[in-house]
Amino acid sequence: MTATGILIAIVVVGLLLVMYGVGIYNRLVTLRNRLENAFSQIEVQLKRRYDLIPNLIETVKGYMAHEKDTLEAVINARNQAVGGLQNASAKPGDPAAMKELMVAEQALGGSLGRLFALAEAYPDLKANENMAQLTEELTSTENRVAFARQAYNDSVTIYNTYRQTFPPVVFAGMFGHNQDAELLEFDSEAIAEAPKVSF
Repeated sequence: MTATGILIAIVVVGLLLVMYGVGIYNRLVTLRNRLENAFSQIEVQLKRRYDLIPNLIETVKGYMAHEKDTLEAVINARNQAVGGLQNASAKPGDPAAMKELMVAEQALGGSLGRLFALAEAYPDLKANENMAQLTEELTSTENRVAFARQAYNDSVTIYNTYRQTFPPVVFAGMFGHNQDAELLEFDSEAIAEAPKVSF
């Protein structure tokens, strides 16, 4: 083989490697974008829930005036969850941001659960049409959050699996994909499942 033939072979192999690297980069970007889009679907549903909570508090406040601590706990948990969502929205998949959101959502789920448990003791509140409508909307939103969270977790799993396989694992760090994305798991039953409240 001549020197020219060897040089051509090296250039061809080099071009193939560059094209392969570009393919890996494009796939990582595509999967990351899907993950971020899936998180934005969770964000929409969580914002919807956060917007319903002040209406819920206003509805129950008149009936549960002496349950001020519970109402304040719900408001504080909601505010923490809003902050956690803002941080997570800025960095979807970031382990620290996802953990912050998970902790905030767990606290919100717990405080909402306590509020609904206390509401059971108020027959007039249970008969309130606005309360029934808000409960239905919250239940519907919880179901949407669960579906969106599943889609997000599926996207995270696909991204992480591709990023960890060979040869993408060799290139991932060079392309700015240095860490796995974090799954979003809500430990609280009040969040993981639709609230079971009968009014």
